Amino acid sequence: MNTKVIQLKATASPRQFTDVVPVPLSDATMLERKNKVLARMKDEGFDAILIYADKEHGGNFEYLTGFFPRFEEGLLLLEQSGKATVILGNENLKMASYSRIPVTLKHCPFFSLPNQPMDNEVSLERLFMDIGLHAFTKLGLVGWKMFTSAYGNNKKLFDLPSFIVDAVRSTLPAASALENAAHLFIRGDSGARTTNNENEIAHYEYGANLASNCILNAMNAVAPGIRETELGNYLSAEGQYPTVVTIAATGQRFDKANFFPTDKQVERGQPVSLTAGFKGGLSSRTGFAVADESELPANQKDYLDRVAKPYFAAVATWLEQIRIGMPGGEMYALIEKVLDKERYGWHLNPGHLSADEEWMSSPIYSGSAETLKSGMIMQIDIIPSVPGYTGVSAEESVALADSTLQDKIQTAYPELWERIVTRRDYLRDELNIHLSDDVIPLSNSVAYLRPFLLAQDRALSC
Repeated sequence: MNTKVIQLKATASPRQFTDVVPVPLSDATMLERKNKVLARMKDEGFDAILIYADKEHGGNFEYLTGFFPRFEEGLLLLEQSGKATVILGNENLKMASYSRIPVTLKHCPFFSLPNQPMDNEVSLERLFMDIGLHAFTKLGLVGWKMFTSAYGNNKKLFDLPSFIVDAVRSTLPAASALENAAHLFIRGDSGARTTNNENEIAHYEYGANLASNCILNAMNAVAPGIRETELGNYLSAEGQYPTVVTIAATGQRFDKANFFPTDKQVERGQPVSLTAGFKGGLSSRTGFAVADESELPANQKDYLDRVAKPYFAAVATWLEQIRIGMPGGEMYALIEKVLDKERYGWHLNPGHLSADEEWMSSPIYSGSAETLKSGMIMQIDIIPSVPGYTGVSAEESVALADSTLQDKIQTAYPELWERIVTRRDYLRDELNIHLSDDVIPLSNSVAYLRPFLLAQDRALSC
């Protein structure tokens, strides 16, 4: 039973940090990444791994190369020796010379857009022979998904296009092992990508800060008569590529199966949903275009007590109780205790890992023995769904950092550290959340929730 007392009261808005510059990943970080992957390959006996990428599924590829192949497909072969080969289509050939790890380039016009020139065409099987796939006794295929089904053999499930998998199978000797190896990158208790050094934290904080500024600006712009498209303008920034579909929606969502902002106007009393996400972080809010409870729909007059306050209490509990070394299953059980699943209708993971993509994987699931680690970037992502009521959301990004990592951030990136301290102070002093010492907020709007969006001076607090 949740015993927290939650109030909607006059609350100062969180400070926004503007003119934060992007932090590039250093050469040392890229070498560290490669070595982390190679170490995990060695531990599991992989001679090589073949990593797939396209625009939507390029995180594991980009983790090593620093780029993804945009509108084409691509492959990266990483051998246990450290040798790396990229196979790219017509319009990404130039990117090989910019790769953050040294690579040998092979051209595959099959990866190009339909009807583009097929110059230098050879079969994929021939390409794979040329780069030595036939010599490997254990090869890992890395798409973007790590399968975790309780049924079947997850090692034999592949999420790469079939024409690639078929060519790999045709090239490998019958005695060679072929397995899904995405877990080397994203598995919560051992994946190379699940923890970040100080340079990576600074790199990803840029996007988390940007997303939170977008969401705060959009929240403040909500007013009767504003169009969804106008709100959508507040949710893009600095030319950065969004990691999710931008949401600026009012009233009934998904009309005619549409995901995107329309010219629909916000009306007083309607629900409003807002989401912006960039590399490193996502911010999301759902509330009502009202100033107080009297303007709520007749069938949701108790929305504050029935939905918003219990949700906020769960978010506050998450921030106060999370700690390095905590089993993911313990956090799952804690949220289930304070926000009963049957009563509040949530069913996904109450928190997950993020980085270049919005959802990478999650160590937080029922019964999980995977422990939370220093360097993890996590999204607070609890999604209640109470029949007959509008939802509520305050998704934001934080990281876990032990004293050693915090000291490194403070030394290497003092301006970032000042932002972290300011955000911590806001959570503790303004929202009265006794923030875990292991949490470093990466966005400005962590736990800042205004369920009544027209009341800009009032937010929930403990």
